[in-house]
Amino acid sequence: MFWMKVIRTPEALLVNVCDEELLGKIFREGEVVLRVSPSFYGGEKVGEERVKEMLVEGDILSLVGERVVEMVVSLGYATPSAVKRVEGVPT
Repeated sequence: MFWMKVIRTPEALLVNVCDEELLGKIFREGEVVLRVSPSFYGGEKVGEERVKEMLVEGDILSLVGERVVEMVVSLGYATPSAVKRVEGVPT
């Protein structure tokens, strides 16, 4: 399962998704801080199929977690070289 929040603006559709267990956590590495904020990622709890539907619709994707990032790379929406890690957590 994943947490997903969709934000519609006049300019774009933002799709924010994190692996379920990461919601509310903070990761730090050097000066980089990754906050998996409930206000940004915690819209609704969804399964893989719903995430896949929204990946097609989204203009901007913000993804955090092994499962969601692996899914996006396997579907060809991102390359492994585009994945960054903070405290070992892919984003």
